[in-house]
Amino acid sequence: MKKRSGKAAGVTARTRVRRDGVGKPKSVAAQPNAIFLVGFMGAGKTSVGRALAGRLNWRFEDLDDRIENRENRSVAAIFRDSGEAGFRRAEHAALEHLLRELSATSGRVVALGGGAFVQKQNASLLQGAGVATVFLDAPVDELWQRCCKQSTAAGIERPLLRSQQQFRKLYNARRKGYSKAVTRVSTSERSVDAVAAEIAQVFGLTEIVTRTEEGEVE
Repeated sequence: MKKRSGKAAGVTARTRVRRDGVGKPKSVAAQPNAIFLVGFMGAGKTSVGRALAGRLNWRFEDLDDRIENRENRSVAAIFRDSGEAGFRRAEHAALEHLLRELSATSGRVVALGGGAFVQKQNASLLQGAGVATVFLDAPVDELWQRCCKQSTAAGIERPLLRSQQQFRKLYNARRKGYSKAVTRVSTSERSVDAVAAEIAQVFGLTEIVTRTEEGEVE
C-alpha cells in the first residue's frame, strides 16, 4: 500500500443502510465528527488516519500516544510492568477520557491499537457513543510483509513478528471483532489517499484539504 500522495460524541444524525461489500456501511453515522479506525497491525491506521484528518481539516490522534502520556511510560513498559490486564485497563480509561473530550464543533480521527476494538468493553463504549468506526483490512500475508518491512526499516524487533503462524492466528482471532465496525474498507494494494477518500465519501464528509504524499505506509 503506497502513499500517493452521537450526540455525546458528536454524531448529528443516524441513518441505517443495508449493503454488502467492502466499504459499504451496515449502519452509517450520518455526518459524524469522530471516526475511529480499527484493524490489525500493518493495516495502515496511522497513515490513513493522518491522511483522512488532513483531508477534513480534523485533528488526528493515536490512542496509544494518549495512553503513554496518561501513564507517563511507553506501551511496552506498561505491558512489561503491569501485564496485558494492566494495559487494557489503561487503554479503556484513555478511551473513556477521549470520548468525553469530543465536541459537536470539532472533528477528530482516531487510530486504535490492534487489540483495542476487540475488547468488548471498548467496542460497547464506542457503540454507545455513536461514533463512526471503520475496519481497515488487508490479506494477512500482505499485513505480515508490511510489518516486517516497517520493523526492519525502524530497526526494532516486534514480538508478533517472530512467527508468521502466530501472526496469522492472532489476526484470524481478532478479525470477527473488527468486523463489528460500522464499515470495512480494504487497504490492499491501494494508496493511502484513495483509502482516505473512500472513507470520507462513505460518511458524506466534505474534504477541506488534500495531502499528497509519497512513500510506504508507516
